[in-house]
Amino acid sequence: MANMHRRKSLKLIASAAAFAATPTLAQTAKPMRGVMPIVVTPYKPDGGVDYDDLAKQMHFYDKCGCTGAAWPQGNGDVMLLTKDERMQGMKVIADACRGTKVASVIGVQAATKTEMLEYARYAETLNPDALIAMPPSAEQTDAGYRDYFAALATLSRRPIFIQTTISGMPRALAPSIEMMADLARQYPHLGHIKEETPPLVSRMRAEVKLRPPFKSVFGATGGDGWLYELRMGLDGEMTAQGMYGDVMVAIWNNYQAGRRERAADAFAKLLLMKNCEAQIPGTERYIWQKRGVFKSRAQRRGAPKGQVVIPDLPQDAIEEIEFRFATLKPYLTATV
Repeated sequence: MANMHRRKSLKLIASAAAFAATPTLAQTAKPMRGVMPIVVTPYKPDGGVDYDDLAKQMHFYDKCGCTGAAWPQGNGDVMLLTKDERMQGMKVIADACRGTKVASVIGVQAATKTEMLEYARYAETLNPDALIAMPPSAEQTDAGYRDYFAALATLSRRPIFIQTTISGMPRALAPSIEMMADLARQYPHLGHIKEETPPLVSRMRAEVKLRPPFKSVFGATGGDGWLYELRMGLDGEMTAQGMYGDVMVAIWNNYQAGRRERAADAFAKLLLMKNCEAQIPGTERYIWQKRGVFKSRAQRRGAPKGQVVIPDLPQDAIEEIEFRFATLKPYLTATV
């Protein structure tokens, strides 16, 4: 009997020690604030996802000083990925962010609550830093949205971002601010907003005033309004300009330090590159390759299903891209 009690005591001591050595989510949580790009999906020339370059992108963000990265969202080609590709990529992202300062924000959105929960359950096994979800495209009612996000918040206790638009559906019903605030009061970890629904400024102003219950309000939409969003007091930017991650970090850091003219200069040069993409499609993947993160400029957009294309860039286009990129030199700090 004494031996049995001794074994039981030793077991309890060992369990307590193991528990004490295991950090809680609150202790290991990375800040949901700052520059958190939407991850761009790289492809191989044969059409498959290049998971090595996907992981390399996370390390690039770490060198840039980004605080997080989200995948797979609209600019990550979520609508062009298979279920298996999404699952494998989620694991790559979560694993690549471990040991870095970059928070892995895993996208679990789907057309229905049932599909979303399948992605979310798998994401939970990967132990990411946060989750993000668009509203369900097949359940576009206020009640449907509430049920969908409440189910996600019940499943996971991690920080969760609500993206207010559905990729590829510009006329989709937007979740109301009141509904999101009610959910954030009930589920405090569901208090992170990626706002990209018009009227942007009025919605952002209202959300900033609701901190709490909201924990953070992020801008998106390509970062077009970021300088004004900083003045309004938003908590960060979550958009697909990660190839300029160090420039984005320079905007954020300079603004937070009160060097607004410096922030404005970096922002103006970022907009110059965004304009270049609008005039010369294929610029962003050219830059990813130039910066040594992507091996190929292959993309699925504009290609037949299951295939990729590489946008043609004539010499004058390359010269213009290089000319504008050179203006970023004062803010380029990351190398791979």
